[in-house]
Amino acid sequence: MSSLEAVFFDAGNTLLLLNYGVIARALAQEGVSAAHEALMMAEGRARVRLDPLLAAGQSTEGVNVLKIYARFILEELKLPWDRAAERAFERISTYNRDVGLWNVPNPQAPAVLEELKGEGSMLGVVSNSDGSVERLLQQAGLADFFSFILDSGDVGVEKPDPRIFRLALERAGVKPERAVHIGDFYSVDVLGAQAAGVRGILLDPVGAWAGIGCLKARDLADALKLIHLQHSL
Repeated sequence: MSSLEAVFFDAGNTLLLLNYGVIARALAQEGVSAAHEALMMAEGRARVRLDPLLAAGQSTEGVNVLKIYARFILEELKLPWDRAAERAFERISTYNRDVGLWNVPNPQAPAVLEELKGEGSMLGVVSNSDGSVERLLQQAGLADFFSFILDSGDVGVEKPDPRIFRLALERAGVKPERAVHIGDFYSVDVLGAQAAGVRGILLDPVGAWAGIGCLKARDLADALKLIHLQHSL
């Protein structure tokens, strides 16, 4: 039997990508230009700076944390946090509240999920959110790939608390050593999973997580290769 039977996924920045277009348009309305590639690089570096806050159980869905996240992104872009930035943030925050900033389907997700399901892996989602993850995954056409979707806003416990990973293991009916979790924050996704005995893979698309001692992947396709390697162990 394969050593891996279940694969858990974070949602934001994993299955659903940040809508950089919304951020760029909000900045453009204030006369600030930010290219997609520059935003992506800045956001990737901002994740590393935000990680200690999220380690304490904070969620990017909270307005205060989202504002700190936005500040870090602008700082990485070498842009000031001024009145124009405040106005842009208000637009971004409103969009996140009404629609959800992480609403762009990861183009690699369907093929990766299809391959894993075809190999017999049970798939689940473990996400810190506000109860909107299932809706967003439905809109992205990804929800049907998963046997269960755990949204912290619904289950009442957030990563990195190992209880949410233990709940995922219960839903999957597998032992911790037979599962792996993929996500974009080290303290939240990797250390949280490890606290429940689950292996973690950190998504690091811009190479920002230097010196982190865990499995790292550039994207979902790269993570799939690591999963196949884990299958052989």
